Amino acid sequence: MSTSLLRSAIFLAAVGAVTAVPVVSEAQTTVSSSGPAGTPRPYSFVTSHGPFKGTPTTTGALSTTVLASAIPERPPPPGSFDYPANGKLNAPQPAPYTPDGGVGTNGSAPVYRVQSDFDYQSLALALYQEWIELDLFRWGLATFSKEEFDAYGINDEDRFLIEHMARQEIGHATVISNMLGPEAPKQCTYNYPVSNVPEFIDFNQKLTRWGESGVYGFLPHLNSGPAAQLLLQSITIEARQQMIFRQFGGTFAMPEWHTPGIPQSWAWTLLAPYISSCPYNQTRLVWQNFPSLNILNQPNPARINGSAVWNETTGGYANTLSTKDIDKDELCVNATETGENCKAAITHNRTVPLSYPGRQVFLNWDAPGKPVGPNNSYITSTNVKEPKFAAWVSQLNVTYSPLQNISLEDRTAYTIQPNVSTWQGDPAINGTMFLALTDTDLYVTPYNLTMINPHVAALAVYQAG
Repeated sequence: MSTSLLRSAIFLAAVGAVTAVPVVSEAQTTVSSSGPAGTPRPYSFVTSHGPFKGTPTTTGALSTTVLASAIPERPPPPGSFDYPANGKLNAPQPAPYTPDGGVGTNGSAPVYRVQSDFDYQSLALALYQEWIELDLFRWGLATFSKEEFDAYGINDEDRFLIEHMARQEIGHATVISNMLGPEAPKQCTYNYPVSNVPEFIDFNQKLTRWGESGVYGFLPHLNSGPAAQLLLQSITIEARQQMIFRQFGGTFAMPEWHTPGIPQSWAWTLLAPYISSCPYNQTRLVWQNFPSLNILNQPNPARINGSAVWNETTGGYANTLSTKDIDKDELCVNATETGENCKAAITHNRTVPLSYPGRQVFLNWDAPGKPVGPNNSYITSTNVKEPKFAAWVSQLNVTYSPLQNISLEDRTAYTIQPNVSTWQGDPAINGTMFLALTDTDLYVTPYNLTMINPHVAALAVYQAG
């Protein structure tokens, strides 16, 4: 064997035992192509703002022949308890790796459109919500200065995230509009109860909560499973937005273990007052507008001691926090101690809770008959003559507490925040939740919460945590 061949053999033998050394390599070519992109629905960057000052051309919710005064209570459908739930396959499989059952699983092509009046009115409500979010996020960025945001701990990158969330709403509004068809509601003009950055952030986290919860309430009841699928893939983004605005506001990111769903009439009640006017011949909604519930000592997340408050909201259904007349040393954004500071952050733990079991909650509610919503063309209404209970709607529970010291003349009362838990270690009354006044303590669950509507006197958002 020649010397050169021997050296080659030795080299190859050595190479087999050597581990390759990683190196950074750059692409020599880049292949790209632009695929088709969907066309978004027309929208304004920021609409005009302020209260409606005209005369409505029509009033009241959309209506047709009404068959009954309320939906009657019924037992569970026949066969609801027949399935053995034994961990085994109890029927033949329609295909490999596929269990028997399910809805929309037989191979039929999905049709992404509404299939009933219930579907149409529910998705139209969701679209009204998407349009206001698109405007609200951009309105705040255009209204408040860099310095105002910076002082609250919201920097350039945070503000870009708010702008990105506004762009997400373009996609949400477009997909819902496409499922509704040519009469889908269009963007409106709005009026926000906000005068500074803390109020803007708080209003956002409350508005996105009722938008999120409003969809959870009707999603499993839609006739169109395909429409529910697309809406689900939008509302999961809304849930993230709500948590982000809580983080921007310096509250604990997600204190609850479950997010409640609410009826469509609740979501519309909370949303409509902030819509000033809509285009002529705009699609109208069937949902009820309940009177407003004012929480006189609504917890204020802007304070170091957020529960020691009185009349510190900007009013209305959202009960948005107000920082007016609060001393600087009482604002948590100026605090330096851990447990007190509430500048924008991934999360904060408060030393002093916003609310707690046993807290006395003072209430004042509006009389029905007030014009609200787009063009002041919807009228608040209720069947209730005398409210008797506060219904705390949070997580998986509706918990009732009796109203005390009721004055029907002044429409005032107070109640005591209940001490209840969803699970051990999970206080039921927490996070951004809902408070209603009712005339009875009707037993309802997340799937049939709408049954409570005939008994609701007034409605609000409660900042429990």
